[in-house]
Amino acid sequence: MATKLQWPTVTELTTATAPTSAAPAAATTPTAPTVQGTAPAGVTHPKTIKSFVRRAGRTTTGQAKAFEDFGPRFVLPYSSTPLDAPAAFGRSAPLVLEIGFGMGEATAHIARVRPDDIFLCCEVHEPGVGALLKRIGEQELTNIRILQHDAVEVIDHMLPEGSLDGVHIFFPDPWHKKKHNKRRLIQPPLVAKLAARLKPGGYLHCATDWQPYADQMLQVLSAEPLLQNTATGFAPQPDYRPLTKFENRGLRLGHGVWDVVFVRRN
Repeated sequence: MATKLQWPTVTELTTATAPTSAAPAAATTPTAPTVQGTAPAGVTHPKTIKSFVRRAGRTTTGQAKAFEDFGPRFVLPYSSTPLDAPAAFGRSAPLVLEIGFGMGEATAHIARVRPDDIFLCCEVHEPGVGALLKRIGEQELTNIRILQHDAVEVIDHMLPEGSLDGVHIFFPDPWHKKKHNKRRLIQPPLVAKLAARLKPGGYLHCATDWQPYADQMLQVLSAEPLLQNTATGFAPQPDYRPLTKFENRGLRLGHGVWDVVFVRRN
């Protein structure tokens, strides 16, 4: 499940706090104007906000062995040059990008039921990468490649416009608190990047179990001029996306799950 780790970065300039002065309050020092795109005067290191967090996690013995056995074949190195997908996968096929696959349960299922497609999967959480590699070995999957890297940089540098047939973003971190909403993955700049990289007719499929985030997803995707909704509002759950253990537990507790599926206009 990809509930906690997503990727794009946003640079937020912080304001330096001047040391307390013994001078009277009226004796203020003029503040130098800030040039857009640079740090304010006196700020050496601007604060960087990421929408994902590298949470600590223990890699199990099985996951470590999967790294050793399957990592060299299925984990791709990040590169600042466009991906040669046929060379990376050993064949030409429709290419689907997945952002944040968690422990890889849904990813492996989808790859198994869609053997004619190839899946490029981004995840920064090492135990999750190890878990998916373990599933790849156990299920003898050949149509997955993993990039353990910030997905925004992957999109910017490795995926040219018009190179994707689909994008999956399942259960990204909802960042429940209002002050943290800016960290959410589904924001207009990222959606514009993804829409531009879809082929005409390619799809963008998001899912979440947090209704305020579902509403935001629907609003942001609806505002992107390159995309068109496949449904009136939320979409039925596509048959390729499985119900995971996490979802089933939530559904038993009365929680909802919302799917949003848009396609690139011709």
